Amino acid sequence: MYKKSQYDTKSTPLKRIFDFYIFSNIHVALATFCLVKITLVSIGISENNTAWFVFFSTLLSYNIIRFLRLETIKSWYYIWISKNKKALYFLSLLSFFWLIYFSFQLRLKAILVLIPFTMATTFYVFPIKKLSLRNVAGLKLFLIAFSWAGITVIFPLIQNYMTLQNSDWITFFQRFLFVIVITIPFDIRDVDYDSDALKTLPQQFGISKTKIIGLLLLCIFFILEFFKTETSYITNTIIAILSAISLVKSTKKQSKYYSAFFVEALPIVWYLLVIYQIST
Repeated sequence: MYKKSQYDTKSTPLKRIFDFYIFSNIHVALATFCLVKITLVSIGISENNTAWFVFFSTLLSYNIIRFLRLETIKSWYYIWISKNKKALYFLSLLSFFWLIYFSFQLRLKAILVLIPFTMATTFYVFPIKKLSLRNVAGLKLFLIAFSWAGITVIFPLIQNYMTLQNSDWITFFQRFLFVIVITIPFDIRDVDYDSDALKTLPQQFGISKTKIIGLLLLCIFFILEFFKTETSYITNTIIAILSAISLVKSTKKQSKYYSAFFVEALPIVWYLLVIYQIST
């Protein structure tokens, strides 16, 4: 458990802004924004409405989940949310209005594509009788990866009138693997806090074996690039190496910023690498 000095009000204004950026889920929303942009920019599409829709839907949904599951979060985070409740409510309300605005920019077909990915998350988070997926051991990680991959690959392509090709499905599976790998440090961090019923990878296999599994998934992620018609070997190699380092260095007693900021920043770094590659 974190000591009070790690989250008290004596921190500097800059640190409080930084903490709000991370723990209000703006950072994770920016990560999904960047993953959408990677999908589109890589095929020469520059529109932003789809990425902004995903940004605000992520921001709103993650904050709603936090409010609904306050009893399960760590004590320091509960205190932080309590101190910033009004700002979080305002941010969520603002996100809702922007989400409505960008919803009107979407095609009906794209909205329909979102349904399975949204339903997967909904049935996991909310305890709907006979439909709740929370009791299915080991499912959490794969639902997150499935939802992120679908929302950041399939959804933006359909929204932009693209017909899905074999390369797009490979990209979907690569994104699925990538999200699994960058989620593992979170599961390692929470291994002593998560319910035993969740049966996360670290709970089932231990931390060392879970890291090996993650590294094997990254190898598959890299190899799959050779089966695509348009490839980004250098960029994907760099992001695979950075992901591997983040995975290997993750521990149970990691800093509260390690996963929440550094690991979550990998999609942002990936997007910057894609932009740099295109511009050179």
